[in-house]
Amino acid sequence: MKHSLCFLLFLFTLSCSQKKQDKIVITENKEYKQSEMAALMLKMYAVNLENKKLILEGKSPEKFNQEFLNIHTAKLTDSTDRNAAFKGFSDFYLKNYEMLFESSKDSLKINYNNTINSCIACHKTTCIGPIPKIKKLLIKE
Repeated sequence: MKHSLCFLLFLFTLSCSQKKQDKIVITENKEYKQSEMAALMLKMYAVNLENKKLILEGKSPEKFNQEFLNIHTAKLTDSTDRNAAFKGFSDFYLKNYEMLFESSKDSLKINYNNTINSCIACHKTTCIGPIPKIKKLLIKE
């Protein structure tokens, strides 16, 4: 009994003498450089969000953003994504976007949603991550 008591006392002393160690989280400082296409698509999002606000106020978007034509040349994060399907979806988006500026007040919402749906269609084939954010641009009837 005396030995077991000494052994327990020894364990207790040993456990109390160990220093509590904080968890050290090591992270690597990686510099993330945004691709030209990612920057362009963020710009497209911002412009389409502004267009949505205008349309909901009963106003028409003012002018076609010529910068969006860079969709054909902007550098992608993964250059292999620029293929025939990407070109087709890009053309489809630009056509829908252009139609928005030729719309009557009656067809603004429909043409705007067609523009946004063309973004969603493309993203379903390659980069699905932004789809929930893009869907927030749609005008609900």
